[in-house]
Amino acid sequence: MRPEDLDIKTKLIQLAEEAAELSQACLKLIRQMDGQTPVPETDCKMHLLEEIADVALCSKVITSKADDVIVKGIMGAKYKRWEGRLEQKTTTS
Repeated sequence: MRPEDLDIKTKLIQLAEEAAELSQACLKLIRQMDGQTPVPETDCKMHLLEEIADVALCSKVITSKADDVIVKGIMGAKYKRWEGRLEQKTTTS
């Protein structure tokens, strides 16, 4: 059996769990940056990268090729919007 063969509910549960773990890894790295954890920065960054990989893998398994095209389009639009907001912020500051 391959991950793609799992039912959608199982895939969604796995994606949600991995997304939660990604959030925790982000928070752990922030705490490390603030000196609030003894965990070395390299360990925190590696854990973050592992969780990013897990979320990316689950996302890949849950989407079709057509979905991937839609997601890439959404990402492009959101990136441009984010970039525009940052430009506005620097010109008004």
